[in-house]
Amino acid sequence: MSSRRKFIRNATYMAGGGVLSSAINNKAFAYFKNRVAPSDQLNIVAIGINGQGWSNLLAAVKVPGVNIVGLCDVDKNVIDRRMGEFAKINIDSAKVKTYRDHKEVLDRKDVDAVIIGTPDHWHALQMINACEAGKDVFVEKPVGNSIGECRAMVKAQQRYNKVVQAGQWQRSQQHFKDAIDYVHSGKLGNIRTVKVWCYLDWKQPLEVKPDAPVPPGVDYARWLGPAPTRLFNPNRFHFTFRWFWDYAGGLMTDWGVHLLDYALIGMKVANPKSISTVGGKFAKPDSADETPDTLMAMYEFDNFNIIWDHAVGIGNGNYNRDHGIAFIGNNGTLVLNRGGWEVLEEKKNEHKVMVPFQKSIDNGLDKHWVNFVDVIRSRNMKDLHCPIQAGADIASFAQMGNIAYRTRQKLFWDAGKQQFTDDAINKKYLMKEYHNGYQLPKV
Repeated sequence: MSSRRKFIRNATYMAGGGVLSSAINNKAFAYFKNRVAPSDQLNIVAIGINGQGWSNLLAAVKVPGVNIVGLCDVDKNVIDRRMGEFAKINIDSAKVKTYRDHKEVLDRKDVDAVIIGTPDHWHALQMINACEAGKDVFVEKPVGNSIGECRAMVKAQQRYNKVVQAGQWQRSQQHFKDAIDYVHSGKLGNIRTVKVWCYLDWKQPLEVKPDAPVPPGVDYARWLGPAPTRLFNPNRFHFTFRWFWDYAGGLMTDWGVHLLDYALIGMKVANPKSISTVGGKFAKPDSADETPDTLMAMYEFDNFNIIWDHAVGIGNGNYNRDHGIAFIGNNGTLVLNRGGWEVLEEKKNEHKVMVPFQKSIDNGLDKHWVNFVDVIRSRNMKDLHCPIQAGADIASFAQMGNIAYRTRQKLFWDAGKQQFTDDAINKKYLMKEYHNGYQLPKV
C-alpha cells in the first residue's frame, strides 16, 4: 500500500472511531482533509436533508477527502437553513450548489456519490437512478417501501456495480458485533425465542389536522413523486410521513429494520415459514396515523420464533429498556440495544452464564461512513458493512409483518419463489403502485 493510501486509511480510521470523533475538533478534520491528494477526493451531494440525510452529511464530512458539493431538497426552507449551518462545520457554502430535482444532481459528472435521505417512497427510484448515472450511493433505511422495490434495488446495484451502503449504522458498532459473537458461541444454549421491541414514549399519536395550503418554498408535487396525489396535510409531511402507508410503514419499517436485522443476524436466518400479527390503533383510535400504534408480529421458523413488539406513547419496554433485542436461551438471555449488552442468568439451569453490562463506546454512524468511503476507494464490495442485499433482506422482512397486519391474515412465505403462497396477496402487496407518471426503471 502506498504511503498516501496508508495516510488516508489511518486518517479515516481516526475519523470513524479508532479515535472517537467527538474528541477531534473541526480544525483537526480540516487539517486531514487538506492533506488528502486530489485523486482521492470524493465529491458528494446529499438528497433529502431535513432529518437523517443531514445526520449522514455531518458524519460524511468527518471523513478525510470527502467534499460536500451540493444539497438537494424539495423544501427551500430546509435548504436555506442547512446552508446557514455550514459555517459550524467548516464548509464553504459558496462551493455548495443547491437543487430541487435529484436528476439535476445526477447529471453532474464531478459528483462521485450521493446520500439519499428522502422519505421512504423515494428511496428505490432515486437509488436506481443514481446507479444508472454512475454514482455510488448511501441510501437511508428502509431501503425500499415494498418488497418489489427492494428486489429492483439489488438488481440495479448488481447491474451497474456501484457501491451501495444501506444506512443501518448499527452494523458498524463494535458492541453489536461483540454481542452477536456471544450469541454464536453457543453459550446461551438452545435459543427458542428472540424478542425484539420498540417502545417510544417521546412520540404520541397524531392529532387530526385539516388539509392546508402548501407551505411557501415547498415543491409539493415533487415531494409526492410516485405516491398518490393528495391535498397537502402537515401530518403527512416532514418526519410524520412515517405513519402513512403511502410513504412508509410506521415503526415496523422505521425502527424495526434496525432491530429485527440483528435478530436475523443472530439466528443466521432470512426466510420465515409464516407471519402473523395482532395490533391496531389502540392508544388513540381516532388519531390521524394510519400505521398501528400497537403491534405484535410473530415470525415462525423451524425451531424458534422471532417476535416483534412495538408501542407508541409508552416507554416501559421489556427488561426496562425502550428498545432492544433479547436472545432467550436455555442457559441465559442476552439483551442488546444501542446502549450496550448483557447476559442475564437463567437461575435454575446448571449451565449458568452471566455477563455484566457491556457499554457501547463508539459512534456507529461515523464508522459506517468510514466503511462506505473506504469501499468506494477500494471497490471491494465484500467489505461493506450493510450492502444493499442486506438492507433489502431486512426491509422485506419488516414489510412481511406490515402486510400480515394489513391483510389481517396469517401469511405463509415460499422461500424458493421469494413470495407469499397466496397469489392475491402477492399481486396487491409485493410491489408499490407508482403514480403521477413515475415508473420504477426495469433493471
